[in-house]
Amino acid sequence: MGFTLRCCHPRLSHPWRTLLAHLVSLHLLHLGSAQFRVVAPNLHVTANVGQDVVLRCQLTPCKDAWSSDIRWIQHRSAGLVHHYQNGEDLEQMEKYKGRTELLRNGLSDGNLDLLITAVSSADSGTYICAVQEGDAYAEAVLNLEVSDPTPQITHPWKVALAVVVTLLVGSFVVIIAFLLRKLATRRRELSESFQPFLPPKSLYRSSRGMRRCSL
Repeated sequence: MGFTLRCCHPRLSHPWRTLLAHLVSLHLLHLGSAQFRVVAPNLHVTANVGQDVVLRCQLTPCKDAWSSDIRWIQHRSAGLVHHYQNGEDLEQMEKYKGRTELLRNGLSDGNLDLLITAVSSADSGTYICAVQEGDAYAEAVLNLEVSDPTPQITHPWKVALAVVVTLLVGSFVVIIAFLLRKLATRRRELSESFQPFLPPKSLYRSSRGMRRCSL
């Protein structure tokens, strides 16, 4: 007596097969658009005014980025800080011309590092590193904080007021000291001029002798 084994999996109806096909297509599309990611090893970079600073980003998984379209964008103005494409540097914002360099020695390893020379306080802010290869696109965001270690005169009128007050106080102290010294001198002169007159000792002795003679 023989029997035939058959699969017990229920057959998918037509609507479910259509939905599954759409899900698979979306998944494949997502995989195609997420072939790589851009990561920033340091999300917060600090520097002092006048220093050179490197903003670091990297492709993951590691891949050659020589033929990529790489854009460093200043988030605040949405302007191009640096634009690299197929081995060439393209147009950028006026204030960054001559001050930026994409460090190409690391492109073959997927490094997208950007050098900014002589940073100023105006360079502080958020930066976007965006990479596009065909239909694939990825970006990373990091922040640059530029500080000035030298003291800044934010309110010149306060400094001027402090100088004026200091001069007035100094003059007042000098005047008071001069008046006190003058007053002390005057008192000494008055005390010397009003001393009681004392007759000489010889005259005092002769007057005593006269009194004795009269007696």
